[in-house]
Amino acid sequence: MPEAATGDPGRRASTRADSSSALRARFRALHDDGLFIMPNAWDIGSARLLESLGFQALATTSSGHAAALGRPDQSVSRDELLFHAEALAGAIHVPLNVDAERCFADDPAGVARTVELIAQTGAAGCSIEDYDPAHDAIDPFGVAVERVAAAADAARRRGVMLTARAENHLHGIHDLEDTIARLCGYRDAGAEVLYAPGLTDAAAIRQLVERVGAPVNVLALRAGPSVSELAALGVRRVSTGGGLARAAYGALIAGARELQSAGTSTYLDAAIPGGELDEALRSVRSG
Repeated sequence: MPEAATGDPGRRASTRADSSSALRARFRALHDDGLFIMPNAWDIGSARLLESLGFQALATTSSGHAAALGRPDQSVSRDELLFHAEALAGAIHVPLNVDAERCFADDPAGVARTVELIAQTGAAGCSIEDYDPAHDAIDPFGVAVERVAAAADAARRRGVMLTARAENHLHGIHDLEDTIARLCGYRDAGAEVLYAPGLTDAAAIRQLVERVGAPVNVLALRAGPSVSELAALGVRRVSTGGGLARAAYGALIAGARELQSAGTSTYLDAAIPGGELDEALRSVRSG
């Protein structure tokens, strides 16, 4: 029987801490040069399949996780997110970045506590955003900076990379100057990666990259630049948000509607063969 399966909880905790530390170092190094793709998984199965394809890091998605629980976005509790993050981090062998939404707190102390708890799940990174769903508004700049500073301090103590998100462009505020000013403020508050989801204009993305002077994450969107184009713009990381989850659910709905309306099953043409699915999941589990 392997040592990790013996009755020594101290050794198991030490082994897990060593693994988390190594994954965090790997995750940080990925941001040093060039661009990497970090797709967002919504459950253990999707995470393992994405890892089997060779991606070097994965992320969670708040909307995809909520959908897997049968709920809309912004309806998952902190405890549910922590359980989800720990399950995914424990099921894969690559670094995991956690979409922590607003960090489930308004006050800086609560934000810091959320980051500390996320670090305990084995995650290599997490994010904080400046949108407040309770008021359907973007936080005032000073409030947002204070919250990012608290998150960054907690992340630094735990060795976790913090991504700070400026949500303007997802909520109808197409003010690039304000977005860049916010991200520069979040950088100065200690965030290591900056992210303005919703940006699709190449010139705007280039300007953002040049002015923030830190690794930038861009959300992959159909109307946006390709991965190779984003690399040429200086982007360091590309994520998918809830896009892959929505694509999977879209395929499910399309197949079900075909059965309802036509009574046929041509949707199976795009299905992965059962043997391939089993092998992909098995390879990651034992990897």
